[in-house]
Amino acid sequence: MLFSTLRSSLRRFSSSAICADRAVVYAQNGDPSQVLRVITYPNIPQPPPNSVKVEFLLSPINPADINVVEGVYPTKPTTEDALALSEDQQLFFVGGNEGLGRVVTLGPGVNSLAVGDWIIMTKQQAGTWATSRNVSVNDVLKVPGFEYVTEVQAATLTVNPPTAYNMLSEFIALKPGDWVIQNGANSAVGQAVIQIAAARGLKTINFIRDRSVPDLEQLVQKLKGLGATYVLTYDQLADKSLRNKIKEWTASKPIRLGLNCVGGKDTTAMARLLGNDAHLVSYGAMAKQPLSLPISLFIFKNLTSHGFWQSRWYTQRSLSEREILMSNLVDLMKAKKLDTPDHDIVTITAAESDEQATEKIQETLKAMSSGRRGRKILLKLESS
Repeated sequence: MLFSTLRSSLRRFSSSAICADRAVVYAQNGDPSQVLRVITYPNIPQPPPNSVKVEFLLSPINPADINVVEGVYPTKPTTEDALALSEDQQLFFVGGNEGLGRVVTLGPGVNSLAVGDWIIMTKQQAGTWATSRNVSVNDVLKVPGFEYVTEVQAATLTVNPPTAYNMLSEFIALKPGDWVIQNGANSAVGQAVIQIAAARGLKTINFIRDRSVPDLEQLVQKLKGLGATYVLTYDQLADKSLRNKIKEWTASKPIRLGLNCVGGKDTTAMARLLGNDAHLVSYGAMAKQPLSLPISLFIFKNLTSHGFWQSRWYTQRSLSEREILMSNLVDLMKAKKLDTPDHDIVTITAAESDEQATEKIQETLKAMSSGRRGRKILLKLESS
């Protein structure tokens, strides 16, 4: 439904037409820095019944979005959400899964939303890298208490914070004073874990990559400022004396939950620090190495190893459960106990041509893939 109503008008589109809307699209899977392009197209028509027209304010560029464009992610956009831009009806898919929209027009029969409401998408891979679109009211959720949060907080509400929140809640009942251990602690999810754990009175041991002394000290202090109890490097994880140090820190209290987004030997070493009846939850594999766990951990410590994917959680839960989750996260944000990681906003201005905008997007993606951008990236598209 996303852009299907545009197809006839798009096929008639020419450079002399009055243009308003823009999107970041791709026609086939591949290297995002090569296959993504910015296009301009005529105004989206009035929304049909039970739909609303939404103006996107900010849309994150997440690692999973890159995987979708590459064609290696489990969930994919549907053809009904694609643009047809030429007589041969070649389909262009709009990138982006997460984003903040503002309702600008109500379609007939809509009474659950109002003009000005902030919404987030509930449909997977709906295409949020666009200036505006018509969406079914069944595919959106009003941001609860949106007047109390920033645009950046609301735009990043559906992926990383809920992943952190659910991993701390779904696998074991933790009480204030309990310990959690995690790697990838400076990732967006890792920072959310630190903050949500601190808000619940949980203590965290956090592992990060080593780096130069000034940068390391700065990052350690930043994570401690978010509520981290201890911050260590993977090099320190390999130190045989660490186990005794951790016993001192925890007063020999067992660590019952471990969170892994790295994999490889560092995760194996981290798993050895878990106590009896602990749970190891994996939600990423940044090292691109297999997860290898000693059988002894399962036999003698009764370790349970899980995978967690927030997208699956959404498909298995009701809308009311999602609303409760979003409300809990917004409450943490309102209380100044959960904030977004460092971020940059990449703006595609109305004055930039499609070619200039495409070049900016491609350069941004190249910088992300090379590690030159260590901050979260959000996209803001201005109408032409």
